Amino acid sequence: MRFAAEGARVLGAVVLGALTAPVEAVFLLVTLPFAGGTAGAARWLARWEARRLLLDPAVLDRASLDPPAGGGDGSRARLFLAARVPLGLLGALVLVLLVFGAWQAGRLVWAWVLDEAYDGMSRSVPLGLYTFTLGGVLLFLALTGLAGVHVLERRLAVRMLGPDRTEALERRIVQLSESRAGIVAAVDSERRRIERDLHDGLQQRLVALSMLIGRARRGHPALMDQAHVEAQQALGELREVAWRVYPSGLDALGLDEALAGVAERSEVPVTVACDLPGRPPPAVETAAYFVVSEAVTNANKHAGAGRVEVAVRMEGAALVVSVRDDGVGGAGASGGGLSGLRRRVAALDGGFAVDSPPGGPTVIRAELPCG
Repeated sequence: MRFAAEGARVLGAVVLGALTAPVEAVFLLVTLPFAGGTAGAARWLARWEARRLLLDPAVLDRASLDPPAGGGDGSRARLFLAARVPLGLLGALVLVLLVFGAWQAGRLVWAWVLDEAYDGMSRSVPLGLYTFTLGGVLLFLALTGLAGVHVLERRLAVRMLGPDRTEALERRIVQLSESRAGIVAAVDSERRRIERDLHDGLQQRLVALSMLIGRARRGHPALMDQAHVEAQQALGELREVAWRVYPSGLDALGLDEALAGVAERSEVPVTVACDLPGRPPPAVETAAYFVVSEAVTNANKHAGAGRVEVAVRMEGAALVVSVRDDGVGGAGASGGGLSGLRRRVAALDGGFAVDSPPGGPTVIRAELPCG
């Protein structure tokens, strides 16, 4: 069914391209003496062709399709239209051959059913085998021609309307530089948070524990029970800090079990739906864990939530993580913890979004490519 839908889409695109090719040829010839004054129309036709070919806008150069700030003569759009006119006419020729072949096949079937002669030839088994074989080969060639025209048009559009290769490399370098700077900032921020946790929490508790043990050694045995309680609390805080640095159970147990541990440690009820066909790459798995962990922590500390819902699933080649809480909302993606998550996800070329209107609910969504 999917193959048939894709074939119908390609057929429709080629048919439309065959219809627009002569129109664009006339447009280019008529407007040739005053090309500068028709730049807007040329860009509009190029945009229409890009939509007909279902091209992703990300692979095209917007300057060649949209009017630049300083004007411009739309020369790239006109060159693309001129180059694709022969391809459109080629697609029209293939369609004509396909329609002619279908008409001849219909005539043959009709003559066969009525037991009439076809081009002076009577119905026979050899004739049927011959025409069936030849017709199948011609049909295959026609369909291959349609697919070839469509692929050539897409490649031509990307080549002529896409960004310059040097410019694309420069943009990628800028993106990588920003991503690297973000990773460094995220690591530094995480280190500072770990230091605060150790200094303000665990260190103070260990100091108190040391004092209790010292007093107990000086003749207060009853304080040993309190020291035992302090030691248990310090151990719990140390385990929590260690899991925030890196969840050791993630490697051995997998993402599903690690997220179940996050739900168990949460004060707010958390439901986890993890539907994965297999284990994602380690870097993706780790990023997904920290997205859920940070979102659940925020729901516990800041959102006043009564319930948190976590969903992890595959959508195509990407792992999608969604965390929803019914708290007060108002969370911003620029917040300390969430901005760190955004940088962590961006390091994997993923997408990160926070939807948190005042009054809630808050939905945090991360898309992590696995390819």
